[in-house]
Amino acid sequence: MDLRYTPEELAFRDEVRAFLKENLPEDVRQRLDNGEYGNKEDLVSWSRILNQKGWAVPHWPEKYGGTGWDPMRQYIFLEETQKWPAPQPLAFGVNMVGPVIYTFGSEAQKAQYLPRIANLDDWWCQGFSEPGAGSDLASLKTRAVRDGDHYIVNGQKTWTTLAQYADWIFCLVRTDTQVKKQEGISFLLIDMKTPGIEVRPIVTIDGGREVNEVFLTDVRVPVENLVGEENKGWDYAKFLLGNERTNIARVGMSKQRIARIRELAGKEMSRGRPLIEDPRFLEKLTAVEIELKALELTQLRVVAADAKRGNTGRPDPASSILKIKGSEIQQATTHLLMQVMGPHALPYHDHDIEGSNMPPIEPDYAATAAPSYFNYRKVSIYGGSNEIQKNIIAKAVLGL
Repeated sequence: MDLRYTPEELAFRDEVRAFLKENLPEDVRQRLDNGEYGNKEDLVSWSRILNQKGWAVPHWPEKYGGTGWDPMRQYIFLEETQKWPAPQPLAFGVNMVGPVIYTFGSEAQKAQYLPRIANLDDWWCQGFSEPGAGSDLASLKTRAVRDGDHYIVNGQKTWTTLAQYADWIFCLVRTDTQVKKQEGISFLLIDMKTPGIEVRPIVTIDGGREVNEVFLTDVRVPVENLVGEENKGWDYAKFLLGNERTNIARVGMSKQRIARIRELAGKEMSRGRPLIEDPRFLEKLTAVEIELKALELTQLRVVAADAKRGNTGRPDPASSILKIKGSEIQQATTHLLMQVMGPHALPYHDHDIEGSNMPPIEPDYAATAAPSYFNYRKVSIYGGSNEIQKNIIAKAVLGL
């Protein structure tokens, strides 16, 4: 595969960089560059800037607001926005439920939801995992019973990311208990303002409130909010998870973090010389960079293969490879950053360490190093745990 950009692709890359420089507020970029988590206001405002430009949902079909870019331009755009860095689109809307709706939804659903997803008028969250139904998602127990023009939904979802902000939740629910467990699941769109929905926070190890429990008690959902056919939700969920795993690779984000690690390691001293000159540290950093380059090549192959296959509604099982290796590299970079920071990486520490003869380095970034390290332990679990992804690869890719 020839990975050199054509002159047209280089011109497009320059266009993206110029747009980022001119339109992304510097304070937003700086917060992300310092390793801080993005906030809702930054993401909403940036999403609307992108939507005004026509770039909010670049991989969607043009008739639903997409750009018509080929896979390489989509890849360049994703990499450049992650490297800048800029706030990434709300994945639950743009990368997950949006493609499900335009692929399997009714015309009324497409008209109602897609424009609002592109402009982030509606904040979506994902109601898949349950207590006892995480890696084995098909074991979910949340029930939806038909009652005239409504479904009555009862159950519990967990690890529901950013549900505290959500206007809508897309849920997998059990609509038939008499068939094989994968065959009795449906895909519902539920307004979070509906009576009977309660959101309770789960405080994570880094002290943040990122994930939640969502309880549904006699929640009445209009039948028109069913996506596709009843009891076909497992097929739609596999399609969605294939998209999620491809985007979890986050090559551009890892490139940005490695660049920052190299910069900081050039400032931090170890045994009288910059840490970047320490052979053992440099060996670890170089190994991660090599793995990242291999991941980048694999992602390009998956993107190119998807373009050739067209929109079949079936995920590429190779996306599981991206999910596994992408999450491992993200964890490795947070570990390397902790090594660079040393004692400066004490959780939420933002000033010089008393009694230390080390000068403070990048205190804003140091304050986020430990929380990021702890938070990124999760990436090998969400989107389908890595052990489950290995089984998918063995069966669907290797034919074992």
